[in-house]
Amino acid sequence: MTAFRTWRRGNWFIPVVSGILILASFGVEQLASGAWNITVGPQWWIDAGEHAHGTGHVFTLANAFMLAAAIVAGYGIVVKAFRALMVKFISIDLLVSIAAIGATIIGNFWEAAAVTFLFAIGRALEAGTMNKTRAALATLVAVAPDTAVVLRDGGQVEIPASHVRMGEIVLVKNGAKVPVDGQVVSGAGAIDEASITGESIPVEKTKSDHVFAGTISRSGFLQVLATGIGADTTLARIIHRVEEAQDAKAKTQAFIDRFSKWYTPAVMVLALVAGLISGDVVLALTLLVIGCPGALVISIPVAIVSGIGRSARNGILIKGGEYLETSSKISAVAVDKTGTLTEGRPELTDIVVLDPARKRSDVLRWAAAAEAGSEHPLARPILDTARDEGVAPDGIPGTVTPVIGKGIVVDVDGKRVLIGNAPLLTQYGITDDAGSAVVADELAAAGKTPMIVAVGDAVIGVIGVADTVREDAPEMIRRLHAAGVKKVVMLTGDTRLVAEAIGRAVGIDEIHASLLPEDKLDAVAQMQREGHTVAMVGDGVNDAPALATADIGVAMGAAGSAVAVETADIALMGDNLLKLPEAIRLAKRTVSVMRQNIIIALTTVVLLLVGVFAGGVTMAIGMLVHEGSVLVVILNAMRLLRNTQGATTMPKSERTPSRTAEPAVAER
Repeated sequence: MTAFRTWRRGNWFIPVVSGILILASFGVEQLASGAWNITVGPQWWIDAGEHAHGTGHVFTLANAFMLAAAIVAGYGIVVKAFRALMVKFISIDLLVSIAAIGATIIGNFWEAAAVTFLFAIGRALEAGTMNKTRAALATLVAVAPDTAVVLRDGGQVEIPASHVRMGEIVLVKNGAKVPVDGQVVSGAGAIDEASITGESIPVEKTKSDHVFAGTISRSGFLQVLATGIGADTTLARIIHRVEEAQDAKAKTQAFIDRFSKWYTPAVMVLALVAGLISGDVVLALTLLVIGCPGALVISIPVAIVSGIGRSARNGILIKGGEYLETSSKISAVAVDKTGTLTEGRPELTDIVVLDPARKRSDVLRWAAAAEAGSEHPLARPILDTARDEGVAPDGIPGTVTPVIGKGIVVDVDGKRVLIGNAPLLTQYGITDDAGSAVVADELAAAGKTPMIVAVGDAVIGVIGVADTVREDAPEMIRRLHAAGVKKVVMLTGDTRLVAEAIGRAVGIDEIHASLLPEDKLDAVAQMQREGHTVAMVGDGVNDAPALATADIGVAMGAAGSAVAVETADIALMGDNLLKLPEAIRLAKRTVSVMRQNIIIALTTVVLLLVGVFAGGVTMAIGMLVHEGSVLVVILNAMRLLRNTQGATTMPKSERTPSRTAEPAVAER
């Protein structure tokens, strides 16, 4: 009984019941062969029965079944049309309602039943398809964990995942879902993060690594400190973003909606005029039916939902239909260097001593003492090396003065220490007698970021820091070009020599170096003035102005970052560069499907109109073809749900044999 009630509330209950009544009508007519005619009403019903079936001046049992089918299928349509009129909106349902009621009045029971039955089938197909195209959202909801095992009072307690408290220790065993966002405090294991990043290969997790709710343990045992629960988890934010994105309208869809508001009344006027001029009521009603813009109205949203759903499955979050459409037009991509083209994990490679009175350890000690007060990525490799070599600073320096784009000036034990580039020395009036600029250029030409170290008014040495070029950076650029991007531009605050070394390694088309944040904004604006639709890939900190100016802002490795998920136009959940060209290709496919659907819908309406005026297209045939076009549009959009992009990881045969490509590091 419960199953029946569920089915009765479903999309297909009304079409099925109406279809059974239509079959019953045909069955009765065939079996009776006119013998079961039953007169049940006044003369106008009798005349209507003759008009409908040509079986005599009687209202047949077959007609009764056909009328019942029209009422069952048409009742909901009429109600929706009336409700729309109450808010001063002329909907497609109104066209069908008028046509069906008019057909019933003139005795065309078959036409009335056929029109409402086929329209009900179309609505059921649309609802079912929209549910299917939202499969990515359903999949994300399905991976949300139901239970969690936590440590409480010295023992393991299984509780609903929603009852986990912040700061609790959660146990993640082999095969279990991770119930919270958190940090591993003990243990090791492999986690399948496909639900978050779209990557199918499990990721090894050890102490201090982060894990995300909804991911699955494939091996090992982890103790996880809960840092995100319930709606604060990455998975919850992704689900929220996909919900919003699938409901957001593209510019084309907004245009279609405005077009439909004028188109539908125009069809009604055309039908009225045609009926008055020709005196043919059936012609007018037929025009109402075939003029329904159903396929046109569904053509855009079904494509958008499919495209965004497919991208979400692949770990690519697109903010909405408008951004999906804009992404299909991207012709220039601007990328930050550090953390995008490079790994973002710099290492100290060179210490060049320029003061004969100093030792290598002296240069490292003064550099580390200065960088102890810096939050910049350059500081970490210097401090790590100083610690390893036993010259790490005991505390933090006094006054720390960052000089944007040049370096920092600090007070260490009463002495002024500068660490940065040659313009920093010039700004503070330090003469470069030791030839540090020449050494810095040599390091930069090798792809290393040089930092000149000066104590007081004397240069004592130069430190070189290097980062590794990402293996997939050259392949990303190749795929971007294949996807139709005309140029890929590097925007970096690092020196030109370093930038050029990286550019040669990865195949960058254009390089802009030694940029301040506002310079990056100007570079993006200049590309837009040249006619490009620009996507900017950056970390959202020093790149924030350029990201805001770009037509599309792209956040890399957004898993776990609430800000990136909520604000970026496109958020690539995994730290995989190849997701970017995949996102652009998917956007182009989606827009192509949208255009195809519009052409299919409009062509169908035009051909039907010609058929009506030329003769031969009845109301039922018109609705059948119309609903057929709706089905074609839906099936065409559902092609987007298939993953035709292939693997986004780079084949082993295409990878660089070793990870020693020219390095780079974060700009000051």
